[in-house]
Amino acid sequence: MPVEHADITVATPDGPMPAFLCRPARSGRLPAVLLLMEAFGLTAHLRDVAARLAQEGYVVLAPDLYHREPGDHTFGYDQVTTAMALMRQLDFGPPMEADLNAAIAYLKSCPDVDRIGVTGFCLGGGLSFLAACRFSAEISAAAPFYGMVLDEWIEAVQDISVPMLLFFGGQDPFIGRDRIQQIEARFQQLGKPYTLQVYPDANHGFFCHERESYHPAAATHAWQTLMAFFRQHL
Repeated sequence: MPVEHADITVATPDGPMPAFLCRPARSGRLPAVLLLMEAFGLTAHLRDVAARLAQEGYVVLAPDLYHREPGDHTFGYDQVTTAMALMRQLDFGPPMEADLNAAIAYLKSCPDVDRIGVTGFCLGGGLSFLAACRFSAEISAAAPFYGMVLDEWIEAVQDISVPMLLFFGGQDPFIGRDRIQQIEARFQQLGKPYTLQVYPDANHGFFCHERESYHPAAATHAWQTLMAFFRQHL
């Protein structure tokens, strides 16, 4: 399916937020996906994922969540220290929630957009989880990839009312099995709808073919699972 893409800005309470918009080149009502970036920013890989989603029939918005920070916002996968340092400067309280809300509002303002799903990787995986906690009334599904989830977000699972699909790597040094079990136990305790997919041999970042941790089998299966999940709920 041919796609169209553009660099746009999304209005936020703290000024314009750059974003990448990608969509199928056809008319009619379409589902949308809010695609949330890794710590490395709006990389060529993330833009490629946006295009792949658009080819599947989704309007895709990928916002630059570093928009408040000066300097470079996009980093190579060998610049881990620099990317992590910038990520640690983010405020995951009201400013980040305002950005997520603004991005969702932008998609809802598009006249041809129907339901909205959220997905993202690493930093964006955690923020996909946060979006489900805070904005379940505005979205229809969320699918975080190896997101680091804060304690207060685990507590906020009580506020999630959309289906969740969670991907993790069994060899992820940042997200241990104990943490994954803690997240799953919270969903089970509250009776929330979720699917947990753990790839035993996969590391953090297994979905990205530009990273040393790329795991082709896990990435292929995860994509197929994600597409089935979005087809069902969007």
